[in-house]
Amino acid sequence: MNQITVVIADRLGKGQNVAAGAEKAGAKAIVVPGMGADMRLGDVMKENNADFGISFCGSGGAGALTAQTKYGYPAHYGMRSIEEGVTAIQDGKTVLGFGFMDVEELGERLVKAFQAQAEKQ
Repeated sequence: MNQITVVIADRLGKGQNVAAGAEKAGAKAIVVPGMGADMRLGDVMKENNADFGISFCGSGGAGALTAQTKYGYPAHYGMRSIEEGVTAIQDGKTVLGFGFMDVEELGERLVKAFQAQAEKQ
C-alpha cells in the first residue's frame, strides 16, 4: 500500500501533535498553517490528493462541512472522541470534524484505522 496522506487543519493554526501521531503511524501529514485553516481543509486535500482530512474547530463542523460541500468528500463532524473518529473511518468517511483535540493518539489511531480499512478492500 502507498503511504497515506492526511491533511490536518485547525481553526487556531494548531495540529502539530496530531501530525506527529499520524507520522508515527507511517503517514505523510500536512498541517494547514494559520488561523482559520479548517476552512481550507478541502482545498489542501484536493491539491495534495490526500487520503483523508481532519478538521478542528469549536463545533467540530465548519471545515468538514465546507470540504464536503465544495468537493463531495464524505464527512462526519461534531466528534469529541478518538473512538468516534475510528468509527467514522470504518464507515467510509474521509473528512473528520472534531472539537479541539490536538493529541498524538488521535493522529496515530486514525491512520491505523484508515490502513486497516484500505487493507480490507
